[in-house]
Amino acid sequence: MNKKALAILMRARMRPTDPTKLVFSPLSNDVSQMLPNSRPNIEHHEDENEKLNKQRSFEIVRESMYSAISMNKTQVLDTVLNDFSEGYFSLSFENRTKLLLTLAKDYDLNRTQVRELIKQYLGIQLPNGGVEDEAFLSTFYRIERNLRHSLKPVYEILFERLNTHPGGLKFLTILRADILSILTEENIPSLRALDSYLKEKLSTWLSPAALELHQITWDDPASLLEKIVAYEAVHPISNLIDLKRRLGVGRRCFGYFHSAIPGEPLIFIEVALLKNVAQTIQEVLWDHPPIPESEATCALFYSISSTQPGLAGINLGKFLIKRVITLVKRDMPHISVFATLSPIPGFMQWLLSKLASQSKLAQAEDVSDSSTDGFGLTFYENLLEPEEEKALIDSSGDLAAGKNGMEIMLNLLTPTTHEWANSAKLLSALRPPLLRLCARYLLQEKKRGKALDSVANFHLQNGAMVQRINWMADRSEKGLCQSAGIMVNYVYRPENIEEYAQSYFSTGHIHCSYVVQRYLSSTDMSSTC
Repeated sequence: MNKKALAILMRARMRPTDPTKLVFSPLSNDVSQMLPNSRPNIEHHEDENEKLNKQRSFEIVRESMYSAISMNKTQVLDTVLNDFSEGYFSLSFENRTKLLLTLAKDYDLNRTQVRELIKQYLGIQLPNGGVEDEAFLSTFYRIERNLRHSLKPVYEILFERLNTHPGGLKFLTILRADILSILTEENIPSLRALDSYLKEKLSTWLSPAALELHQITWDDPASLLEKIVAYEAVHPISNLIDLKRRLGVGRRCFGYFHSAIPGEPLIFIEVALLKNVAQTIQEVLWDHPPIPESEATCALFYSISSTQPGLAGINLGKFLIKRVITLVKRDMPHISVFATLSPIPGFMQWLLSKLASQSKLAQAEDVSDSSTDGFGLTFYENLLEPEEEKALIDSSGDLAAGKNGMEIMLNLLTPTTHEWANSAKLLSALRPPLLRLCARYLLQEKKRGKALDSVANFHLQNGAMVQRINWMADRSEKGLCQSAGIMVNYVYRPENIEEYAQSYFSTGHIHCSYVVQRYLSSTDMSSTC
């Protein structure tokens, strides 16, 4: 093993264990047994001290935040920003929440001033003749300038100063990650406004012009390769051999880097150079040795991972994919197809929920008889075609019982043991309905006019089309849980990327191949693809 491989392995082994599982010294147990009556008083005293220390720490960090915003002495500003960021990391999550709420509310814009300026602006009388000279317009310009300034919240000063401070951009991404975490628990309008403003700033500072595209190889520092292993979010890297394969012949890995966060990609994409568009992840990761790169005609994007939770909602992946396509076309002109092999993370959640709700509506022996006014039929939908239902009933055997095909399907797919995946008979019976329902999920199930599936929405808004749905493409535990093992190929046609992205953005129209269209009825096809 070379030094680089050893460094990665040693770092992985030396990562700290879960602090909740630490074994305490036997001496502490002996002392607690010797002094059983004194322990409650000691614990109460320690709790009080801990609360006081936490409050004191919070006050110190709040003061450093105030100084970082209000101070004008540039010679000591770096020290103040260091104190603030270090102090922030020392706070508990509860105190971080308090601090961020203080920032959002106490350092917001001055709405009284904004209202006064708007009042002044609306109070200016336009000249009767409609002729506006420079002297008259200067009043408008002055109020407009003041209004623009007053519409900037005070906390913008903190963001701007941190952005130019060493380590400040990384700190801002951590700050936003905390904000997003708080907002998942409670929707606080002032904090939502803070997040929106910070997201807008980060989007500007992380524009493609400010980012460097770098091909990651086995020759890169061990510290960088370790981050690739840690941040890989789609298909975990199992060992060093797996990592070396993904960076070796017939494979590429590209990352976007920013000079303010050295040695750490903001986002990276893994590419396989193949003869044809792969239908299973197994053939990409394990099954076949790489072909000579000169024989490749397809660049397959099989994993894209963002490394910073605080950059959620900032679509760096769109620019990364376009840059990689341009680079591969330039360096390997024989490659003409650019596709993905993508997971469908929301399919099973949607399907099981749909099956459960429809099974409840169908619990009566005869739905039509159970609702003489037809009210039940309004919401009831049999998700299965007659021949699909018959095949499921005939194939289920002892693995799943049910009054109808949907109930059987629900009982087959719900257990995490995935026994159905080991039965050739069940696989044959499940394939037609699952592929058809997956096509419906990808093409028709929408949220605010856009694809319900997050990965589908990502690629479609970037200008891709749905090319093919692949059966049993990912047999891993994760793949079976997320999408019953189904994966999808999206294709990027360079000449159509902008057109497809625009039509999806403006109307929600999803471009797909005829192969995918065939899974839908003729009525559905005309309204979707």
